[in-house]
Amino acid sequence: MIIVNPATEEIIADIPEDNRDSIQGIYKKALAAQQAWVTVPLTERVSCIEKFFHSLEAQKDTLARILTEEVGKPLQQSYNELNGARTRIQFFLDNSEQYLAEEWITQEELTKEKITYEPLGVIANISAWNYPYLVGVNVFIPALIGGNAVLYKSSEYATLTGLHIERMMHEAGVPKDIFQCVVGKAEAGQALLDLPLDGYFFTGSFATGKKIAESTAGKLVPVQMELGGKDPLYVMDDIPDIRLVAAAVLEGVMYNAGQSCCAVERVYVHANVYDAFCEAIQAEAGKMKIGNPMQPGMDMGPLCRPQQVAVLQKQVEDALAKGASVLYKSNELPAKGYYFPITLLIGVNHSMDIMMEESFGPVVGIQKVQDDAEAIDLMQDTVYGLTAAVYGSDSQRAGAIMQRMRTGTVYFNCCDRVSAGLPWSGRGHSGVGSTLSIQGIRAFVQPKAWHLRS
Repeated sequence: MIIVNPATEEIIADIPEDNRDSIQGIYKKALAAQQAWVTVPLTERVSCIEKFFHSLEAQKDTLARILTEEVGKPLQQSYNELNGARTRIQFFLDNSEQYLAEEWITQEELTKEKITYEPLGVIANISAWNYPYLVGVNVFIPALIGGNAVLYKSSEYATLTGLHIERMMHEAGVPKDIFQCVVGKAEAGQALLDLPLDGYFFTGSFATGKKIAESTAGKLVPVQMELGGKDPLYVMDDIPDIRLVAAAVLEGVMYNAGQSCCAVERVYVHANVYDAFCEAIQAEAGKMKIGNPMQPGMDMGPLCRPQQVAVLQKQVEDALAKGASVLYKSNELPAKGYYFPITLLIGVNHSMDIMMEESFGPVVGIQKVQDDAEAIDLMQDTVYGLTAAVYGSDSQRAGAIMQRMRTGTVYFNCCDRVSAGLPWSGRGHSGVGSTLSIQGIRAFVQPKAWHLRS
């Protein structure tokens, strides 16, 4: 499998892929090893993860460079991702023992009752390339702490990072057969789906998630999926500083070149502040630097996948053909690499793909609305339900809007963020199940009820 730097189109590695036979062997090793891993005291499993936590800091320069080389995000954003992953791991280190401990429900009666938590067994973590550390630790950290064996399939676009995660896990004391990296593309993923695993945890597109759900339905095992989004943001008309809001919204759209599940993908602006907002966000977009992500000071690098360039171009052309116009478009992109210009469109509506289909890139439509009721109707007009954001001064007014959103997460005066202490979940085509928070700790174990009569 050829690994290509998306910023330069240079080959940076050639990695042997796993096939169906090798994946079957990986599974058999994991199945045999998991029975021993579950007997390791919880405190010792936590200790292994703590060592991995420290390795991320000690090796951050190498890990950040490799991440930038294979996915194309600016180097500082790779450091940010590593720091964010350590923050999430710290949450699991601080809370797992408490929420996986046995719970006595009744101790005074003739029959005593308690709950214990047991691992699912051997699980597949089919992960994503856009944030391989952040979306990965949501799954494999609580899974390992809970006593599971993990078959970790990193995206083919983040394979080198996945192999480094595997190496550091083993160096931290996690047995080699308990955490194993599966290398490959769709065929490797299908081989995992064909195994009799005890759970499947996927991060990626709705189309792939739907295939996974259909393929695993007959197994009757836990299947969780963090899928895409078409996340809306509404700017109310009581904004005291429109420039600051425009800068925050632009970052929510463009961070990681817009390649985030919770990136802002639709912007609705109250008519009273629409012109001022458009002027401000256009000015902010003009300040952004696009170029080689290894160079300091870059705000945006290339897209990770070359095929996404055509997807975004088609969305933009569709919008322009239906009456939209360009508010801002960056120019002078590097000659090589999978770059796409920052593109802000106005005069958009919901007949256009850019307002309805996931973009996953540095493009966004900005639509004028007359009041909160229109904003709510438009924000709700989607099959997705990951996040929704509102900017304004009146928290009660914003709260009434957020209450109406059919999304797993809502934001007031912020966007495009995740907190380890809160559940990360979606509605509709944005996925099923939760990671992070207490729910994310217990997503990888199953309760057992004990009735004990003396």
